[in-house]
Amino acid sequence: MELQSPREAAAFALSLLDLTNLRDDCDNAAIENLCLRAQTPYGNSAAICIWPRFIAHARSILGSGHPVRIATVVNFPSGDLAVAEVVEETKKAVEDGADEIDLVIPYKAFIAGDEEAVTTMVEAVRAACLQSTLKVILETGEIRDMALVRRASELAIAAGADFIKTSTGKVQVNATLEAADIMLRAIRESKANVGFKPAGGISTVSDADLYLRLAESILGPNWVMPSTFRFGASSLLDDILAVLSGSTAPRAAAGY
Repeated sequence: MELQSPREAAAFALSLLDLTNLRDDCDNAAIENLCLRAQTPYGNSAAICIWPRFIAHARSILGSGHPVRIATVVNFPSGDLAVAEVVEETKKAVEDGADEIDLVIPYKAFIAGDEEAVTTMVEAVRAACLQSTLKVILETGEIRDMALVRRASELAIAAGADFIKTSTGKVQVNATLEAADIMLRAIRESKANVGFKPAGGISTVSDADLYLRLAESILGPNWVMPSTFRFGASSLLDDILAVLSGSTAPRAAAGY
């Protein structure tokens, strides 16, 4: 990709941001604040990502057709729920107004060798979420083996994922450039119209820019846009706004 100024990188990252609050202490007031924060003087974040129980409240604030989309999580964070339970969770989320569903695969079963568990879960939730965007969380920091990350990516894509996502943000190792590289190559080789979402631990514009450069090196200079790429983050917005306002220089990337 062409070299961007820090300000250009920050503005681009804002347009790709799923501004997230999946804290255990989240409440209605926090959701109201999140909806306000997602609408900045420099443009909107792509979406907010929240617990299912807050979808209806967020929709009452944002209204129908709002440019800030509402994403939620299912089978989250453990990936251990029964398929039928996750399907009901998904249907309720869509009814309440979710635009996007972030689904955790049964990654423990997958690590133990059960590929069919992944396919069955993703296909069932794909069928349940109708026209909503389906982002499939692999939990790559728990899978660890990059050959298995590649296989999980392939299974999720084949089963109907609109995006593949690295992490829940709830485990020790979340998004890494190593996992991102594997997942982006799986997308390229599938030739499917599937996006990518790194999540967890991305807190600076410099961090974000590393992922953007990686994606564009693998999938081309015009591939990255809100329909193909999202960042899942809660603190990235602070650095984006600091850079855009000129109040501070961008912080160095943390790496991985």
